[in-house]
Amino acid sequence: MASLVRHVTIDCSDAYTLATFWAAVLDSKVSDDDEPGDPEALVATAGGGLLFIQVPEKKSVKNRVHLDLQPQDRSRDEEVERLLALGATLVDDHRKPDGTGWALMADPEGNEFCVERSAAERGA
Repeated sequence: MASLVRHVTIDCSDAYTLATFWAAVLDSKVSDDDEPGDPEALVATAGGGLLFIQVPEKKSVKNRVHLDLQPQDRSRDEEVERLLALGATLVDDHRKPDGTGWALMADPEGNEFCVERSAAERGA
């Protein structure tokens, strides 16, 4: 039998705070076992989990792995605005006038991720 990805692990400066941001992004919650100040925090999702591990060093270069998000109940542009309001930043805008493309964003600690078009936008 093949292996399954159980968690995607993200190094960070403040595990609980970053987990709280991602829980809001994914409409999930931080594990009941985790609390502020813990060196790790888990956000469970339908497809696995995001595990945040506190490390002493700061992020210094571009991610080698990143998440691609696809909004489920809103447009890509509405999702970008929602994530900006949660504390994300827009790093690079690859959205095109014809509606294709994506937005490259960063979480509060600078970890990059992309926001793609929703399934409804892809089908249009």
